[in-house]
Amino acid sequence: MSADEWQALNAEIVACRACPRLVEWRELVARRKRLAFRDWEYWGRPVPGFGDPQARLLMVGLAPGAHGSNRTGRMFTGDSSGETLYAALHRAGYANRPSAVHRDDGLQLRDSFITAAVRCAPPGNRPTRQEIQNCQRFLMRELRLLTGLRVVVALGRVAFEECQPSLRELGYELPPMAFGHGRHFALAHGAPGSIRHVIASYHPSRQNTQTGRLTPAMLDEVFQLARSL
Repeated sequence: MSADEWQALNAEIVACRACPRLVEWRELVARRKRLAFRDWEYWGRPVPGFGDPQARLLMVGLAPGAHGSNRTGRMFTGDSSGETLYAALHRAGYANRPSAVHRDDGLQLRDSFITAAVRCAPPGNRPTRQEIQNCQRFLMRELRLLTGLRVVVALGRVAFEECQPSLRELGYELPPMAFGHGRHFALAHGAPGSIRHVIASYHPSRQNTQTGRLTPAMLDEVFQLARSL
């Protein structure tokens, strides 16, 4: 692992135009700004991963929010999902502050890294199967660069399902895995890399938090489990 490798990967992610539908949508949103953010210069490009390159914990989300990461250019930054997630990471000791506002707000992750199955904001938060497959190569390269990983937390069903083919391609033998909040799956110790555990979590979306499907205490339990592992 080297800084040059990370720089090259992130530059490739930001320049990607592999999915015409996503390119059109992310750029349209960046032009037709939400009124509350009319003075912002939207990022409007694919969003690279963010965090500690020595991380033992990896979090995988679905995709950038149209007016969150697609606006700010950093994973889970600038929307309600990020507010929930970073507050929980701060409580668990994985972040130096409980909020994420913009790329230069001083937020740092400790021993953790955040990425997503898809790097562009999709219409209706629903990427297609082909769009997910087009992005898989970026997740694969991050997994290879993050050589110290021990635990993967999948935020939402899509992220949970999309982590699995990447892990299998890297040579991991996975146990039977069905999504459910807080479910923990141990990987075989004979696996080729360092990852030993996968934890499933509900996504910290506004829909889940406002309905009480995911509470702060439930998210805290996920990161407490990750910490213990």
